[in-house]
Amino acid sequence: MPELERLAAHHAPAVLRFERENRAYFARYVPDRGDDFFTGYAARHAALLDEQERGTCHFHVLVGDHGAVLGRFNLVDVAGGSAELGYRVAERAAGRGLASEGVRRVCELARAEYGLRRLVASAALANPASLAVLKRAGFVLDGSVRGDSVHDGSVSGCEVDLDGEPGLRHVLDLRTPYAAASP
Repeated sequence: MPELERLAAHHAPAVLRFERENRAYFARYVPDRGDDFFTGYAARHAALLDEQERGTCHFHVLVGDHGAVLGRFNLVDVAGGSAELGYRVAERAAGRGLASEGVRRVCELARAEYGLRRLVASAALANPASLAVLKRAGFVLDGSVRGDSVHDGSVSGCEVDLDGEPGLRHVLDLRTPYAAASP
């Protein structure tokens, strides 16, 4: 099984390769990062490490054979015991359970290592695989987006705009046992 590692300076070339190789694939589900992301990646990577050092974010990479990055699992906007989870997995690694395993592992790190109590995550409606990963990890629809509540499977109040794409916001309470805690 690939290793989930905290982002470090030595990961920069492999992360850039991962992002370049999967750019078109990711753009099918989330807005493209734009050319500047790639041309200025060295400075971007250094900035991510600075944010991580300050504790406002926790970045992770799922590393496979020969140091290849297979996925990224990030906790951003860390404040008040809460953070937002974001993740992406390489096209060649999709469908192998790596997204579910990476999310499970980062949720455990969030609780045990970073002392977080709550995670939020959003996924585009056009990305049913990502929505399924969140559900398997124990995330539930977050009815607090507009102050509504979730009833009988309705998504009222859980809708979010993800750069022009409709999505659903989910929440995971890390203070209670959750599905992702079991291997």
